[in-house]
Formats: sequence, C-alpha cells, structure tokens
Amino acid sequence: MRRLPPLNSLRMFEASARLTSFVAAADELAVTASAVSHQIKTLEEYLGVSLFNRSKRKVELTGAGEQYLVAVKHALDEIEVATQRLTSNLDTNVVNISVAPNFLIRWLMPRMSKFQELYPDVELQITTSLGLIDFSRSNTDMAVYFGNGDWKDIEMYFLRSLMLVPVCSPVLMRGPHPLKQVGDLKHHTLIYVSSRKHEWDDWLELAGAGFMKPKNSLAVSNGHLATAAALDNLGVALADITLTSREVESGRLVIPFDIPLDSHKAFYLVYRKHRPLTVGMKAFKEWLMQEMDVKDSPVV
Repeated sequence: MRRLPPLNSLRMFEASARLTSFVAAADELAVTASAVSHQIKTLEEYLGVSLFNRSKRKVELTGAGEQYLVAVKHALDEIEVATQRLTSNLDTNVVNISVAPNFLIRWLMPRMSKFQELYPDVELQITTSLGLIDFSRSNTDMAVYFGNGDWKDIEMYFLRSLMLVPVCSPVLMRGPHPLKQVGDLKHHTLIYVSSRKHEWDDWLELAGAGFMKPKNSLAVSNGHLATAAALDNLGVALADITLTSREVESGRLVIPFDIPLDSHKAFYLVYRKHRPLTVGMKAFKEWLMQEMDVKDSPVV
C-alpha cells in the first residue's frame, strides 16, 4: 500500500509555492485562503517538516519545501499529461495558436490562403501575444515565440533568425536629406523597439558609424509598430528582411543600406512538452516547417 499525502494538499502546496501566496493559490483553485492554509498545515504535519516560511505579505519555501516542490511538480505534470492523453480528442481539426504580432501580420497572415487551400478542414483560431503562455492553464495549443530560445518545459522548433536592416519610406529618400551614406542617418529619427534599443547601437557599430548621434529617436512597443512608423515616414526603423519583404518588393519601403545585423534572436514554434499532437496541430506544424524551409526537429 502506497503511503501518500492527499492529492488535494499537494495541489495546494504546488500552487502556493508557484504563486508565493496562499490567497493567490486559493483564487486559482476556487477555495478559501483558510482552506489552503489548513491543507498546507496538514501536509507539513504529515511530512514532519516545515514547507514554508510565512509572512504577512507572502510565503517562501524552506529548503525542504524547495526539494519537495521539484518532485511534486514533476508528479503533477505527469498526471496532467497522462490525463490529457486519455481525454484529448486527437482527431480535432481546431487549433488554438498564439503568435507574436509582427510574425502574424507580416508573415503568417499573407500566407494563410496557402494553408487553407492545403488544409481546408483545419480551423485555426489565432490570437496575438508578446508574453509566454502557461500551456497548463490555457486552451492555447501552440504558439510562435520570439526570443533567445531559453524557455523550459516546452517542445521548441526553430523557425528563423531575425536579421535586421534599416528601412524607410521612399518619401524620405526624396526629401532634403536622402540616405546616400550611413552618416546621413544623423539627419533623421531612428525608430526602435523600447526593449531593444541596443539594436541601433549594434547596427551603427557594424556599419562603422558607432559615434553617430541621430537627430531624434522614437520608441515603440514592438517590431510591427516600428515598421508601421517607417511606412508612415516617421523615420528609419530596423526591420527583419523577410518580414518586410512584401513592403520592399511593392516599393512602400526601401532598404537604404543592405547591411544585415544578426539580432541573435529568433522565432520558434512551441507547445507543451510531451503533448500528443492533434490532427490539426500536426497539419499546422508540418506546413509551417515546410514554408520556413527548416528541419522538423526539436531544439534540444
């Protein structure tokens, strides 16, 4: 006979440890804070050790609590995955996808008709997100992340690196200070993503103009807005060569200096680790990897 504590107390322990709060854990589990506190106390008495250091504002794990959390989290994850395998409808053609805005608008949406032609029975339900997805507490099946690829507990497939070049409106090139050489950028506004201001410094250094100071600068929250600002002739932005290819080919944007900067970041297709793929998920993954012309093998 197995000697195990009640499953309910383990769920409350894991939630309290993750959220560092009995109140927050109670909200997530739809119980009262006193019920959580009682279950944790019962678990501590059962184990004969203190799992938390308690204060008025938050709770923190003890050394014993940290060790126990590793095992409890792994066990609960295994139970959840096993349950999902038994209860999931792997034949479903509906796929919930969360995508970085710039990738969605400038790469995925222009190609959606191709996907629909190949897989008319698959329904994609798409949302945008710049943050990470908690797949265990969301109905999101798959996501396209942008970053360094250092995320844990997910299956991850490399799609493409972000290679940045300056882009601007052709109107700017016809103005009083056309961009004939890199030094001419000093007459213009440099548009950058607020969390990645260093990219302009890196590009100017690469182009041999690290000393240059621009006329002005404009910060925006994401790459899509940076490109949109360049389209509206608000200045010069750094944008990915592939994501802006349609605008460049149509003449709505120009690349004054073809000096690509490797951002050392990339787009990745991700989903929860060990998750069985539905028919719809398999179709989208297969199509996306083929369109990107990359190997269908996970990043280790």
